[in-house]
Amino acid sequence: MSELQPEMLLQAYAIGVFPMAEGRDDPRLFFVDPDKRGILPLDGFHIPKRLRKTVRKNPYQVRCNRDFEGTLQGCAAETVRRTETWINSEIHRLYLALYERGHAHSIECWRDDELVGGLYGVVLGGAFFGESMFSLADDASKIALVHLVARLRSGGFTLLDSQFVTDHLRQFGATEVPRDQYREILARAIATPARFYDGDDDSAAVSELLQACTQIS
Repeated sequence: MSELQPEMLLQAYAIGVFPMAEGRDDPRLFFVDPDKRGILPLDGFHIPKRLRKTVRKNPYQVRCNRDFEGTLQGCAAETVRRTETWINSEIHRLYLALYERGHAHSIECWRDDELVGGLYGVVLGGAFFGESMFSLADDASKIALVHLVARLRSGGFTLLDSQFVTDHLRQFGATEVPRDQYREILARAIATPARFYDGDDDSAAVSELLQACTQIS
């Protein structure tokens, strides 16, 4: 059987499905097409008050794509709270290939020279598909998410796909939409011109996001 190619993976995202594995040690992949899809609203994104204060203190150096592979490995690693993940060697190969083609990005939190948290996902038009996040320090993955949303808003993105809705994501305003509605939103987003800012200085975009969240809270 031939290997799944990165271009085929992008085609899957474009029709609303995404890959997963049963576990890190299972080499097989399967595609998921949920009845209801999780979305984080870019216009109505909510940042809890305590987290807003933390973001303003800049406890970490937030970087983009400094260590994409390290972020992948962080998301796949076992932790006390997460003893199993779906990121296997095939997922690792495919998303690293997407990154090398400019279709995947990581937002990372660094403390001195140590990667302590972050997230990664896939870009297609004006849609960003969030894949996974990890945190080895207080609020690191949450801060990475705030910086991601700031970049997406400033870059003209219209969709932040979270795949599913968890209790963790509900605090940020995550909602579920039916499959048919999601596909309509997805099609419009992919057709939307957008630019993902992959530089390190996103302070203006973050300040704008924090101000917007303060006004609606």
